[in-house]
Amino acid sequence: MKKRVYIIYTGGTIGMQPTSEGYAPAPGYLAEQILSMPELKSELMPEVEIHEYDPLLDSANMTPEDWYKIARDIGNHYNNYDGFIILHGTDTMAYTASALPFMLEGLGKPVLLTGSQIPLCEVRNDARANIITALTVAANFNIPEVCLCFGNQLLRGCRSVKVSTDGLDAFASPNLPPLGDIGVEIRIHKNLVLPAPQSTLQVQELKQVNVGALPLWPGIPAQVVRNFLQPPLQGLILRAYGVGNGPTNNADFLAALEEATARGVVIVDCTQCLRGSVHLGDYATGSALARAGVISGFDMTAEAALAKLSYLFSQNLPVDEIKRLMQTDLRGELTN
Repeated sequence: MKKRVYIIYTGGTIGMQPTSEGYAPAPGYLAEQILSMPELKSELMPEVEIHEYDPLLDSANMTPEDWYKIARDIGNHYNNYDGFIILHGTDTMAYTASALPFMLEGLGKPVLLTGSQIPLCEVRNDARANIITALTVAANFNIPEVCLCFGNQLLRGCRSVKVSTDGLDAFASPNLPPLGDIGVEIRIHKNLVLPAPQSTLQVQELKQVNVGALPLWPGIPAQVVRNFLQPPLQGLILRAYGVGNGPTNNADFLAALEEATARGVVIVDCTQCLRGSVHLGDYATGSALARAGVISGFDMTAEAALAKLSYLFSQNLPVDEIKRLMQTDLRGELTN
């Protein structure tokens, strides 16, 4: 019996067509083109159903409400399909790929996000190969997690970042090797894939919470930080230097952090570096942040840390428990 794959088309470059104002979503076009692909007639290809969202979104317009819509859609069709593909714009694909693992608790089937840098309508494009590869992986490999399938790599979703605006290998997983390499053969590194869950799928809601991200820069005014940390902010991803360092010669800056953590704001230190981990005790400039109440994000991407913080606040947990879980690996998002 053929496998069945459910495709969610949210929008993005992959299905756009040229207009006088640049590429724009074209309703109905992508589904028609996919279903007419001769590759889908192969016995190796699964049966496909495509659900096109209305309206189609440029991924720059994605919100947490859209993430929850996608998660609910997967939950509603979970028992009827062997795998799921989300066709998505590349600009915020890593954010969606980071949020869905926390929302799809107990996921036991492959959920793959893909898209393209060149629309399918162009003669030379990367869209066709990405679609065919994602269908092949979703139908033929037992990978019980959210992945990003793009170019020649299969990445864990909550470890992925976009690293190129114009390269066809637009994404990377800086702190975890790819789950699979896509070449003449598709090689899945089973030792890296998460184990199958013991529980059934439960879709967790991301509620409207007030979290944000702020990068440090040399000479950042303490008042900017204090203003950013004002209520109703609940949590902050602080993009610090190197292994999590920040300025210690600015007492007002440290005071702003300490005041916020004292009233329950969860501040998570993530590095601005593409690779590596936060170690708040390595330097005095990191230890000072820890004394102000800042906690380590270890080697989480900023995208994963933001999604995880949103998820934990949505669970209505005590602040101390949120801090503990932010520093605990829940979905393969960090190494500590």
